[in-house]
Amino acid sequence: TDGDEPIPRLTAAAAPGARPDLKSDEAGLRMMYDKAEAGMQTSGALIRDPELNQYISDLVCKLAKEYCAEIRVYIIRAPYFNATMGPNGAMQVWSGLLLRVRNEAQLATVLGHEIGHYLKRHSVERMRNVVATSNGLAFFQLAMAGAGVGFIGAVGQLVAMAELTAYNRDQEREADLFGHQFLVEHEYDPYQAAKIWENLREEQKADGDDDSKSLFLASHPLPNERRETLDKLAQRTDASVINWETGQDRYNAALRKHRKTYLQDELQLRRFDRFEALLEMLLKDGVNTGELRFFLGEIHRLRNEGSDMETAQRHYEQALKDGGAPAEIYRSMGQVHQKSGMPAKAKASYKRYLELAPNSTDAKMIEHLMRTMS
Repeated sequence: TDGDEPIPRLTAAAAPGARPDLKSDEAGLRMMYDKAEAGMQTSGALIRDPELNQYISDLVCKLAKEYCAEIRVYIIRAPYFNATMGPNGAMQVWSGLLLRVRNEAQLATVLGHEIGHYLKRHSVERMRNVVATSNGLAFFQLAMAGAGVGFIGAVGQLVAMAELTAYNRDQEREADLFGHQFLVEHEYDPYQAAKIWENLREEQKADGDDDSKSLFLASHPLPNERRETLDKLAQRTDASVINWETGQDRYNAALRKHRKTYLQDELQLRRFDRFEALLEMLLKDGVNTGELRFFLGEIHRLRNEGSDMETAQRHYEQALKDGGAPAEIYRSMGQVHQKSGMPAKAKASYKRYLELAPNSTDAKMIEHLMRTMS
């Protein structure tokens, strides 16, 4: 990516619809992924919302064009930044990734990168290298066993196989070029690609700089390297296009009703420093800041160290001023007031929670708690 020479334009390794010889190793690898994909279709981790699936599938087809019919998208509920692409066309997009990309251009960058791996048949190349330098039987047994991934089932198998066929640096660079190429073709802002890695780096710094905590980052070049490469590509892009778009409004609309759930999943990991860094970055977009400030309050309430209760209360109060906070904010405020020795305020907050969420699963418990406080 250095120098003034034109950015190379990449092409696919095979024509649309091409299938490998049934006796080939590529056909065998595809069959492995087909088996795992069939099981994944019934997984409880699968997000089935039609609108969100249609949005992401449409974006994949927009990027992949004539290869669209070969790719199936599966959205997985898992609070980690991760996306994978199988040689059989099975693409995974995890909810933790959807929470972290900030607009359609950034999402297109990641999707385009994964599509690039598929078009160049990188997983097949990598498998051949692994089998050639290790025990081939062990490779297949390990792949189908899940390879020690932290959750069990077909989703885990697909991730395990993706890890086993992790790409080398040249393949990653090719995939990055594809992602950049797709952005430019559709007049997305090419500078958005580097911003993804800037944001991930901020999370890493807050979380102790441990790359191994991300399945995606463990098998990809480090964020600093990726950011620098993509920034150079953006700088060399044809400056004649002046109306680059980010697709932020479309992306916000697609994610709006899901974001609270994905934020709750992140909170349950209890990696508070990383989550706080993510929330602070999301606040800069100004999208439903009341919801984000509620979760900032939740971090401090759950950690409960030093002045955390006072800080939590300040976040809750600001969340109510901003608007858009969920009803649960009053339950949390009640807990903070109760721990702070203010039973009257606690009871008032609990009462407001029940007014807003009378059918909540914990309504009876809150009613009992209020009676004991009396």
